[in-house]
Amino acid sequence: MNNWKKRLYDAYISTGQAAGKVKQEASLALNNYPYYKKLIKEHLPTRKDISIADLACGHGSLIYCLQQFGFQNVKGVDISPEQIKLAHDLGIKGATCLDMSSFLKEQREAFDVVFLMDILEHLEKGELLAFLDQVYDSLRKDAIIIIHVPNAEGLFGMRIRYGDLTHENCFTSRSIEQALNACGFHHVKCFEDKPVIHGAKSLIRRILWELLTASSRLLLTAETGFTHHILSQNMLVVAKKSVATT
Repeated sequence: MNNWKKRLYDAYISTGQAAGKVKQEASLALNNYPYYKKLIKEHLPTRKDISIADLACGHGSLIYCLQQFGFQNVKGVDISPEQIKLAHDLGIKGATCLDMSSFLKEQREAFDVVFLMDILEHLEKGELLAFLDQVYDSLRKDAIIIIHVPNAEGLFGMRIRYGDLTHENCFTSRSIEQALNACGFHHVKCFEDKPVIHGAKSLIRRILWELLTASSRLLLTAETGFTHHILSQNMLVVAKKSVATT
């Protein structure tokens, strides 16, 4: 790892890049994570005994939400000591300060689900494919990978791409599928990050999103002939480890 990047990761909270509000409150609450709640309900298996890894887990908010939903076999790693210390201060179990690659070397066919939330954009292209190969090897047959990345097609996607000095990449639905297919993943599905409805304010945001993006969707349809466009700053990607069908 480059020295400049390690310097930023080591100070990820104190530089204001992550978890500032959580650190001030020194607590977590499930209702503060409507996105994770929706994600868990819609994309995870119902079995609670599955093995889950959260790579680049940050201060452990996703681990916390998973545990609140009854998933106890969850491991998380992050290279930022500040983030892991905060996770431990919050009482989150299973979070370890460790390099992802080192962790995966010991985890062959160990997991049913691997989360890669806001991490792939930190990797250079050569690192990206090598890392996805490791993730693939860590998954059991028919396991799933759940990814959250900046969306290069998003109306304001460059806010995320350049919102962190350690970011190296940005993706479209086509480029992330290309990378995943090259590493053996199939059944790749990409989802727009629409505002999650969990109250009156979020309902208004969702209505505004649908209305105000309509003209951009129409313009893209006119140019491309396609109707499915992902316009949010980030996108969610779900893929499966399985034999490709023909």
